[in-house]
Formats: sequence, structure tokens, C-alpha cells
Amino acid sequence: MTKPVRFAFTQPSSPGVEFIIELTDENTISHARKILSGEEKNEIHVHGRIIKRSQPYNPKFSFHLDPSTIRFFSMAIEVCDANMVYVEDHLDEAGGAFLPGGHWCPWDSKLARELI
Repeated sequence: MTKPVRFAFTQPSSPGVEFIIELTDENTISHARKILSGEEKNEIHVHGRIIKRSQPYNPKFSFHLDPSTIRFFSMAIEVCDANMVYVEDHLDEAGGAFLPGGHWCPWDSKLARELI
């Protein structure tokens, strides 16, 4: 079993706020590290399925992304794009017409750092 690794991402639309994700898949962890090193330049934005429950590693939010669903993308459909603060403020609506299926793919997400 791969030891979980945590990363922070930011969004220009939420200045000064970080969202923490936990990765548990070795290939996804490797991909995230390539993004941070600058080696990966295309599939750089975060996508995953929302779980409406807070996690100690992401205390500013009352939701997190299911580690087993997190992937990186270059382009995605608009219906899953949203600002992290907006998602928090409208979490009760997520999974219905807003972020169908709980899929969240913030187009302006940018990995900022690996947490040590």
C-alpha cells in the first residue's frame, strides 16, 4: 500500500486560500510531482469527487476530495468547474444540478506544493 501524500492547490479566483488533497495512488503521486517540477505542463488541473465531510488535513473546508478519484486534466466540461470558496458556500447543493455526481474540476486549480 502506498503511503498517502498530501498536496496543496490554489486558485487565482480564491487568492490566499489553499485546498489540501491526499493522494494514495503511486502513479497519481508521481504525476503531481512532475507537475510541481515543471516536467508535466498539460494535465495540471485537479479533478475528483467531493465527499461532504471535513478532514483534519484540510481544516478550512467541510468537504474533501476522495483520494481514489483524484486525477489531473488539461480540459474538462464546464459543469464541474467551480471556485473552492463557492463550493464550500453551496456544499448542500453539490451533487445535484451543481457539480453533478459530486465531480469537481476547478479549471484554474494549480498545484502549489507538496506537504511534508
